[in-house]
Amino acid sequence: MVVATLVDALVDRGHEVTLFGAGTRTGTRARFISTDPDLQNARLGEVIPAVRHTARVNWLLSKGGYDVVHDHTIDGPMTAAVRRIPTLVTAHGPVDGEIGDYYGALGETVRLVSISRAQRMRRPGLAWVGTVHNALPPSAIEEPSPSPEGPPGSAASGAAHDPDKPVLWLARFTSDKGPDLAIEACRAAGVPLVLAGKANEKAEQRYLAETIEPMCDDSVRLVVNGDRETTRQLLREARCLIMPIRWHEPFGMVMIEAMAVGTPVVGLRRGAVPELVRHGVTGWLAQEPEELPALLRRVGELDPAACVAHVRRNFTAALMAERYERLYLDALAGVSVRRRMVRPRKAEQTRRGDRAVRT
Repeated sequence: MVVATLVDALVDRGHEVTLFGAGTRTGTRARFISTDPDLQNARLGEVIPAVRHTARVNWLLSKGGYDVVHDHTIDGPMTAAVRRIPTLVTAHGPVDGEIGDYYGALGETVRLVSISRAQRMRRPGLAWVGTVHNALPPSAIEEPSPSPEGPPGSAASGAAHDPDKPVLWLARFTSDKGPDLAIEACRAAGVPLVLAGKANEKAEQRYLAETIEPMCDDSVRLVVNGDRETTRQLLREARCLIMPIRWHEPFGMVMIEAMAVGTPVVGLRRGAVPELVRHGVTGWLAQEPEELPALLRRVGELDPAACVAHVRRNFTAALMAERYERLYLDALAGVSVRRRMVRPRKAEQTRRGDRAVRT
């Protein structure tokens, strides 16, 4: 969704965009070139489909006619050094551990873009050229339904404030995403919970069966592998989204999807959560899981319209495209990666012990 949103926004700005991918057509307005007539989503994570796609893309790129490559794959950046035109790479996942070592080994053959400052600071020494937040297509941003029963911010205003509405947890069924913490928090707060998650992979299915299902009672509704329209409707119907994550989430699209329909977020201060959610305005943020029940009871103090306005100001397709466009132009102008990296803003310099940290 992020790539499709970016493609169409770039076309809106007058750019000629070519999209290389699997299948026979695209839902975007880009010129589409297929590298395989068969869809490959069932084989995500396998080596051969990925490197075959990259090899075919490189052959097509060798024919010329392109100014810049924007790579969203894992293996593709390895071939950037053989091209004369610059390559931007968006790191869509974590940059810790081996994947960070891989990006580090690429050096300045690619221009690395983070999707949050939190992600970038997990590995600040990589060849970052900028940070661009993910965004939603215009159709995904709605105005909350006005309530005749009370003013904004009152308990009667907006679906997110209805005391009968459930809390929603929406993610992959994995310990990192904290569905067990969501159950415990909602049980302590005395509020119903919908656990809606992906459980396609064996590890996800095992975690769901062995850890989560035994914890569920009548106050918990399970929705497994719901389609996009189902999950979107769940976001509309929720009093809030709960994000009790245990890991450093690089972004978290579900948070801006929730706020885009007027649903606030209650979560832990991990990863990009405090970067995306405005505490006390579009959600409530806690340091520890024990604080979550009290915050779940306070969502009625938040205005759904403020959630939507926050998304409109910060996470629109047009804004994402504008920011990437600046990075494309920098790449075409040959602006040095290191020169961009050594220009810290003094106001953002902090100290941790005896080490200066600059963002």
